[in-house]
Amino acid sequence: MNTEEVYQEYGDFIFKYLLTLTNNSQTAEELTQETFYQAIKSIDNFHNNGRAKFSTWLCAIAKNVWLQELHKENKRKQLEESLQNEDTLSYHLEEEYFKKENKINFFKQAHQLDEKKREIIYLRLLGDLSFKEIGLIFGESENWSRVTFYRAKQQLRKGGQKE
Repeated sequence: MNTEEVYQEYGDFIFKYLLTLTNNSQTAEELTQETFYQAIKSIDNFHNNGRAKFSTWLCAIAKNVWLQELHKENKRKQLEESLQNEDTLSYHLEEEYFKKENKINFFKQAHQLDEKKREIIYLRLLGDLSFKEIGLIFGESENWSRVTFYRAKQQLRKGGQKE
């Protein structure tokens, strides 16, 4: 399989995965390209000993590319900009305040979840991925992702404390 065929087969999948992480299509597109560049550079490191699928390996590279991008940017600036970009003209000031508070509280609680649960919440709620797609990303079953999502939701309802 050549480079173009690999991109044709996995490009959309990696883009959707990165879109769930970034919530920005332009950034997801740039990171998708970087992911495939990194994959081509390190293709010799992929050894399929029956343990990992190629798509899982690409997702791991995509996640690392995304984490590197986060480190380059100022997280606080990114959060402030995302909150400021909301259309405040269509809401009353009080409604906007409570909306921001709810969003901040949600992310604070989600941040207290362990990494897998947090990522599953983001993939499901922000990325709109199916449980089957989430299971594929983690190399687990659809049922595993469904149960883990349910447990994460229960944990969020309890205030995000680790179980």
